[in-house]
Amino acid sequence: MNFHAPLIIDIAGTELSKVDKKRLKHPLVGGLILFARNWESRAQLTELCRSIKKVRKDLLICVDHEGGRVQRFKTDGFTHLPPMSALGALWRHPSKAQEGASAMYATAAATACGYVLGAELRACGVDLSFTPVLDLDHGASGVIGDRAFDADARVVSLLAKSLMYGLLQAGMANCGKHFPGHGYVQADSHTDIPIDTRSLQAILKDDAAPYQWLGNSLASVMPAHVVYPKVDKRAAGFSSKWLNDILRGQLGFTGVIFSDDLSMAGARVIDGQPVSTTQAALAALNAGCDQVLLCNQSLGDGAEIDALVEGLTKAHYRGLWQPLDASEERRLALLPRGPATAWDDLMVQPAYMHALDLLP
Repeated sequence: MNFHAPLIIDIAGTELSKVDKKRLKHPLVGGLILFARNWESRAQLTELCRSIKKVRKDLLICVDHEGGRVQRFKTDGFTHLPPMSALGALWRHPSKAQEGASAMYATAAATACGYVLGAELRACGVDLSFTPVLDLDHGASGVIGDRAFDADARVVSLLAKSLMYGLLQAGMANCGKHFPGHGYVQADSHTDIPIDTRSLQAILKDDAAPYQWLGNSLASVMPAHVVYPKVDKRAAGFSSKWLNDILRGQLGFTGVIFSDDLSMAGARVIDGQPVSTTQAALAALNAGCDQVLLCNQSLGDGAEIDALVEGLTKAHYRGLWQPLDASEERRLALLPRGPATAWDDLMVQPAYMHALDLLP
């Protein structure tokens, strides 16, 4: 039996410090998320990932690497991937040669995007990218915007499924976000607490539809730091009704549930009251999250990370949080099953070269 390791943390630099190694060895830490500050070159990233796995082989190395404006590694050979809206545009506005088969061209391009994205990351040792975005582009959200495939849940679902197939070809799992939908609200949950006043029926019929249609294809899901008051007074990531009753119960999802970043403004107020990072983590875990992310807190002395580890440890001993074997099994299932293709071999691989040609 493996002990439930629910924390995903970050590191400050381009190599592991002694403090980083100590934190990553803690049994409550299940992985880390990389950012652009952790990047210098492919060789450096590969060595960083190798050093992380030397600390613990089971650590899940994650990154937000979607394409477009959310792509952490962009130089030294990494392909500049298009925003996902480019795939929707390919579907909606085909060239003359693509008329009558635009959906087929768009889904083929989406699969190519997923394969290139996953294969390049895996060649450097990264296990998981938090992609695809399943939010709908309602035209209101600046933080989502061109990160969304389209405004139509059907188009989003088919393009996302195609992209996830490309990830699977590269040996990488996926993460649909931000459940049940962040695209309808204007406010940015990084800096505010967005509120979506629609009914549950309206949300399930529209924004949340991809989660139902893709239920058996999604390996993990990240809920939104958005409050839907007609469903629950708590944001989705802190709501048992959203995560257990609706996502797992009604929609049948069986994979990992990641919280979004607990340092975001949308995660620092629950039930109208400001909360500490530990209180937010406990609320997320007790609501049904398997993993909780705390980002950008290693800068400086990293006191917030240490406080969360200590706080969660004390909460466990006090019976305020119960580790779950099932959550740990789900986390471990996200780790790649087979070896990655080395970068130099990938560059001359026919499937990879063909995928590059299909990118919009």
